[in-house]
Amino acid sequence: METFKKLKQYYWPFKHFFIWSIFFLFIVTAITVVYPMILQLTIDEVVIGGNYGWIPYLALGFIAIMAVKGAATYIHQYTGDLFGITSVYKLRNVLYEKLQFLSFRYYDNAKTGDLMSRLTADVEGFRFFLSFGFSELIRFVLLILISISVMFYYSIPLAIVTLITLPFLAVVTFKFDKAVHPAFRSIRKSFGRLNTKVQENISGINTVKSLSREDFEINKFNDSNSDYKDKYIFTSDIWAKYFPLMEFLGNLSVVLLLSYGGYLVMSGSLKPGELVAFYSLVWYIMWPIMNLGFIVNLFSQSKASGERLIEILEAENEIEDKEFCVTPERLDGEVEFRDVTLKYSKDDNEALSNITFHAEQGKVIGLIGSTGSGKTSLTQLMTRFYEPVAGNVLIDGVNVQDYSLKSLRRNIGFVLQESFLFSSSIKANIAFGKPDSTMDEIVEAAKRAEAHEFIMELPEKYDTVLGERGMGLSGGQKQRIAIARAICADPSILILDDATSAVDMETEFKIQKAMKEVMADRTTFIIAHRISSLKHADEIIVLENGRVAERGTHEKLLKNNGPYQRIYDIQYQDRDKVLQSNAG
Repeated sequence: METFKKLKQYYWPFKHFFIWSIFFLFIVTAITVVYPMILQLTIDEVVIGGNYGWIPYLALGFIAIMAVKGAATYIHQYTGDLFGITSVYKLRNVLYEKLQFLSFRYYDNAKTGDLMSRLTADVEGFRFFLSFGFSELIRFVLLILISISVMFYYSIPLAIVTLITLPFLAVVTFKFDKAVHPAFRSIRKSFGRLNTKVQENISGINTVKSLSREDFEINKFNDSNSDYKDKYIFTSDIWAKYFPLMEFLGNLSVVLLLSYGGYLVMSGSLKPGELVAFYSLVWYIMWPIMNLGFIVNLFSQSKASGERLIEILEAENEIEDKEFCVTPERLDGEVEFRDVTLKYSKDDNEALSNITFHAEQGKVIGLIGSTGSGKTSLTQLMTRFYEPVAGNVLIDGVNVQDYSLKSLRRNIGFVLQESFLFSSSIKANIAFGKPDSTMDEIVEAAKRAEAHEFIMELPEKYDTVLGERGMGLSGGQKQRIAIARAICADPSILILDDATSAVDMETEFKIQKAMKEVMADRTTFIIAHRISSLKHADEIIVLENGRVAERGTHEKLLKNNGPYQRIYDIQYQDRDKVLQSNAG
């Protein structure tokens, strides 16, 4: 029950729905137990006793309690569903909100499909138990207690003999729960992995097809699907072992009832109608106990689901606002790194080592280096996507850890190499970072990003709704919309992470020309592999293995005969050969 205690804050505020549901459930259960009593009166007083005048009253009474039971059942089920639905509505919102604020480090190890499984299948599994399982468990308990009370009212000796198998049933049920819970937890995990496999395949379907790896992916899916199947079969095996034993113990009670009950009727200690009522009542007890496996099943599934939800709720958010943080509306954009070292985990090598530099407001800083040299890592420290293990990152002379995350990130615009667009209109995508943008601001941002022309050629222009991840646009078009989005947000610091890698040289030149005006009053960091993208930067920082190898202007670095010179030679040697050939 520890799982339900931890999640209590999400469902207990709606306990009034639960209380009303249980109140009417008590009425429904009490009326259910009245049926055998009416049957007993019909047999003993009407059929055997000959009191035929009772028939109209018994019939009317039966109709009346049926009507009451119908109304009570409706209210019980409706309020029970309200309890479950409103509870998980709150829980699902909290889970989604938690996912929005968890750090990048959490997502480095998380699987998208597994997270989707938790927010859908696991939340729904927990809801089903709240709506149905909880009340069904209580119904079983009430039905058993009331039935036992009526049985003892009719005959104490027969009740004792009939219920002698109950302790054995309880032990079997307990063992069943102990065996089935870990099995259902493994099923949930396997389902999360299966979900992840499907999600990854659909997202990467272009890569799969381009490399003709359909058969390989099918085999990988078969492996995941087979694991899911095997875990379900294992759980079914547990169920198949325990359920027949529970059914045997239930039927054994019936045998004891008919044997000893028949003797009591023949000896005159028990009326025939009471034995018939007894037979109905014993099934009111045995049926819930035999089906307790179903409730245990539900409980185990919901507990396993709840545990997976708690893992998200209790996930440590390493990067949060301080209690008293600075919340400026606008930053100037002066950036300084002081002996900054970054590790992504304790066991990893240093991604950045002793990085020190100062970027004045409005300057353009170029970052270049081989893949894995730490270019993107450096910029992610400015926005506090990660925290350094040593050193300080300052903006406008203030440690970034002293700013509120919202105000800090609102002032820093990112354009990534792989641009993500949402399944909404182009207009909404451009205005995503600044939802109150006017149409003029959106169009102006698109023009500066060299996106306006192709947008106006689309059927719905700026109202064109994009497919998933910008489906329907080329890579270069998606990147230009992403650039427009960053421009529209009007950040103090602009970070272009290989932002023009997906566009042709002519478009890149046009974007750079338009961006000069954009970059004029803001600090800009340009991450690029092509020297042409950053040779006009005020300062270029060359990174190697997470360290600053050299820094300076384009002209100065070419004279150093260092890493930058080697990169330049590789990129421009063919052009220089052509020029020399033409000159010859």
